[in-house]
Amino acid sequence: MPKARTIQYGWLRPLMTLAFVVVLATIFSPRVDGLPIFWRADNWANVLRQISDIGILAMGMTLVIISGGIDLSVGSLLALSCTVFAYTFANVTGTWSPVIGIALAVGGASLFGLLAGVVVARLRMQPFIVTLAVMIGSRGLAKWLVGNATIAIGYDDRTKVLVDFIGQKAFVVPTFVVVTLLALILLNATRFGRYLIAVGGSEDAARLSGINVAWVKVRVYLLSGMIAGVAGVLYCCETHQGDPKAGMGYELDAIAAAVIGGTSLAGGKGGIVGTVVGALALGILSNVLGLNSVDENVQWMLKAAIILVAVWLQQMGARR
Repeated sequence: MPKARTIQYGWLRPLMTLAFVVVLATIFSPRVDGLPIFWRADNWANVLRQISDIGILAMGMTLVIISGGIDLSVGSLLALSCTVFAYTFANVTGTWSPVIGIALAVGGASLFGLLAGVVVARLRMQPFIVTLAVMIGSRGLAKWLVGNATIAIGYDDRTKVLVDFIGQKAFVVPTFVVVTLLALILLNATRFGRYLIAVGGSEDAARLSGINVAWVKVRVYLLSGMIAGVAGVLYCCETHQGDPKAGMGYELDAIAAAVIGGTSLAGGKGGIVGTVVGALALGILSNVLGLNSVDENVQWMLKAAIILVAVWLQQMGARR
């Protein structure tokens, strides 16, 4: 059984990547009165805010990848959760509607995660195909539910607490921190975390050692769906609307954060701290490119290059 200390895989390399990105951001940042805008406190607050949604999704993604799988559905599940939450406000009245909305939004995303886990574990289908199907299906459900439109949650006695509190940096960033700490504890200090590493390292060896591999897979996809559901509620409160097109491409950013952070796509190796570093590096890169008004399509191409370099460095390290 792998020891907990092996979980934080290659932590030095992600830190070096982060340091490199920070240096580049400092050099290429626009300046006001000779000082880089990048280092202003309000800009860093924006960076932290921007990475929070992706960072939350990346926590579940990291756990799934460590188990030897992949989850392409998290962006669509965020959209479904966001849409269901707003739809509830539009159709359910009363003081308890926020609670009902949160329960339905997170519960719906969790059910899709559970479905993906059951199909992957019991029918032994490839996680890529299964979660691709869930991604398409849940996005379609979100669009059908609201007629391919957006739903504003409004601003009244029921919603102003959510809009004024949950949707602000003062809540979203701490939520990211809490989810990160819970994922860190789960992976490093629980039996389930050790099982994830064992299953990702070798399913056959894990099965021979007495681990219920199917149950581990079901739980990790359920957990990923639940985390995506929480991110969807936060997104709805931030944007004040349910948008079935929300979260497009978020699954790629979540995978990129995990990979840049040192999580191996082959499974069995990775860490939560590295994923946080990877998400921060991506956030800083996007921020400085935005400050320089770089075309969004160019930003996507740069992210693709970073993913390729990160995977290549992993492979080089594995060969050594």
